[in-house]
Amino acid sequence: MHPCDALHGDFGIVTKEDVVIMLSNSGETDELLTMIPHLKLRSVPIIGILGNTKSTLALLADTVLDASVDREACPLNLAPTTSTTVALAIGDALAMTLVQMKGLTPEAFAFNHPAGRLGKRLTLRVVDLMHGTGYPKLTPEAKWTEVVCALTQGGFGAVNVVDREELLLGIITDGDLRRWMMKIQSTELDHLTAKDMMTNNPTVVAPETLAYAALQLMEKRESQISVLPVVDREQKSLGLIRLHDIVRSGL
Repeated sequence: MHPCDALHGDFGIVTKEDVVIMLSNSGETDELLTMIPHLKLRSVPIIGILGNTKSTLALLADTVLDASVDREACPLNLAPTTSTTVALAIGDALAMTLVQMKGLTPEAFAFNHPAGRLGKRLTLRVVDLMHGTGYPKLTPEAKWTEVVCALTQGGFGAVNVVDREELLLGIITDGDLRRWMMKIQSTELDHLTAKDMMTNNPTVVAPETLAYAALQLMEKRESQISVLPVVDREQKSLGLIRLHDIVRSGL
């Protein structure tokens, strides 16, 4: 609230439950001093972040926080530069103390910051980005040619291997296919199945997991991966989520 606007109607937003924080280097700012009697009438506590702890404002405030500096960064020692930085730091410290006292949770923080990268990291979940319809999946008995077709037609870089109850058994990626093609003899291809090629017990993610956590799961490992199977609590296959999907979302 600007002090000049306060004197022309904005005082209406101030209640007994509020605390007013006044910032002044000199502690003699006329507009702030004019406000004080009207704040006292409302029984509102006043905190002064002041550069002069012996000023008029310091005497009238209920609490004084010392923001004094020896010298401003201004070559003339006139423009408020160092003093404003100190006041900002004290304000941040007050805000963080209030966060701890109120027990603010990441969920509550995200509720008030839904937009931008920070908000998305706290709200966007795997289920919002995953491919749960039409994603490629095969049974363990599928031939290697079926694996090639599923990888090519799906375009996800991976295919889930599931049993008849849709429980996830493994995953086959483009890289798995290439590695098998390099090491297997052509005469053995007729016997190669999805069960042979798949990675057993792959890293998985639940649909309610934060997308940012899934991103970290892919990247913060010895060998990075670019796709994750999505499963429910019973390990039933629900879909796939790609690193590309998460990055494209703006995280």
